[in-house]
Amino acid sequence: MEKTTPPTSSCGASLATPPLTESQCQVVNEALNLLSTTPGALLPVLHHIQKALRFVPPAAIPQIARTLNQSEADVHGTMSFYHEFRNSPPGATVIQVCRAESCQSMGSLALEAYVRSRLGIDFHQTTRDNNFTLEPVYCLGNCMNSPSIRVEDEIHGDMNAARFDALVEGCLTQVIEVKAP
Repeated sequence: MEKTTPPTSSCGASLATPPLTESQCQVVNEALNLLSTTPGALLPVLHHIQKALRFVPPAAIPQIARTLNQSEADVHGTMSFYHEFRNSPPGATVIQVCRAESCQSMGSLALEAYVRSRLGIDFHQTTRDNNFTLEPVYCLGNCMNSPSIRVEDEIHGDMNAARFDALVEGCLTQVIEVKAP
């Protein structure tokens, strides 16, 4: 019996997944063109794509696998092994709560419960309004200021409920400049 593979688009999407947008396709092609000959290219390619798009679209996986001469299972396996890779777009702000031992000993479990309750979501979820995505992280390297969280690329130590509320409010508040005609 002959094995058949699902048809793919020019940017590697199977018909079972939404195709890549033009800008996503450009990012994937750029990553593969720049990095495919690098030894151990898979991680640099995935990092490049995620940095540009904030996630690695599932439709890009067949093209990545083909170009790097790997199986789609290898690409999926790598993405699932490394927790920082996402296969769907995150909310506008990514919040990570440290779950390492130092943070746990300083109250991060209670902080986690508060954060989940305050946002109304659990880890690996995004709020309905797409403002926040909540993720666990297993060490932010800020142990002397435990418990810690990271909001996007900024680490905040000595975190508590009041400080968290202030951070969330700061993320939701936008300064709008009104210019006179």
